[in-house]
Amino acid sequence: MKRAEKVIVSCAITGSIHTPSMSEALPITADQIAEAAIGAAEAGAAIVHLHAREPETGRPSQDPELFKKFLPQIRERCDAIINITTGGGLGMTMDERLAAATWAQPEIASMNMGSLNFNISGAAGRIAEFKHDWEPEYLGMTKDFILSNTFTQMDAAIRRLKDFGTRFEYECYDVGHLYNLAHFADRGLVEPPFFVQSIFGILGGIGPEPENLMHMKSTADRLFGEDYYLSILAAGRHQMPFVTMGAILGGNCRVGLEDSLFIGKGQMAESNAQQVAKIRRILEELSLPIATPDEARAMLQTKGPKNVGF
Repeated sequence: MKRAEKVIVSCAITGSIHTPSMSEALPITADQIAEAAIGAAEAGAAIVHLHAREPETGRPSQDPELFKKFLPQIRERCDAIINITTGGGLGMTMDERLAAATWAQPEIASMNMGSLNFNISGAAGRIAEFKHDWEPEYLGMTKDFILSNTFTQMDAAIRRLKDFGTRFEYECYDVGHLYNLAHFADRGLVEPPFFVQSIFGILGGIGPEPENLMHMKSTADRLFGEDYYLSILAAGRHQMPFVTMGAILGGNCRVGLEDSLFIGKGQMAESNAQQVAKIRRILEELSLPIATPDEARAMLQTKGPKNVGF
């Protein structure tokens, strides 16, 4: 892989996994999402990864009208690379998932690289009282849920966004997803440098063991040589140890309340910025400097903030 001279820190601001009943810190409204993203950028995140939610209920939504309420604020007030999800919310169609990125034409969009069982139903058992009626059903249905990313779906999604000059955060939940990415690379549909986001700790994907991180890296090395940058995220309590290990190996880091609601053992995070500040302290103590947004743009060869659709 390309060893990063400076570590790209991404921050996933709200996501679609956690529900409002799980944390008071989870950004819900447009203003909350904007402030959280700007705070994360000020703390050192070069990339902010963005989902939207219905402001009244906190339910995940890919409605471009909701993104229009916070994307301009973020762009005006910070220089971070804006990365729009195409994973969307669980149970959405691919067209629904692509709606926001198709409108926004961002520098980067996430791209899931394969289908998987995606089970977060266990989280419901840890909630004493739900704030909204949609939450228990949303979590519980994942016992019988497949996050669909067929080759036809991936091909169409990549082509649609590639036409805008958007580059991708390739989300790989298991080793087979790396081979799927290699398939599209061999066909010439995607081009290096590949920003490979390896994801650990989702039930249905690869587990959060150090040996699995080494296996993902060595597989990506065989498939992509020096044509990729590795980034690491891990769910819940595994977040900080795993992303630190990835950085030591020469990779990049993703933190944020989408991936974990905690800042330490038994301690809920107060904000996305708090998580960014913590990983920045860890990296700098290890003499691993973090990349600025423009340095990340140069590494990932994005089209720049003046060429987006918002």
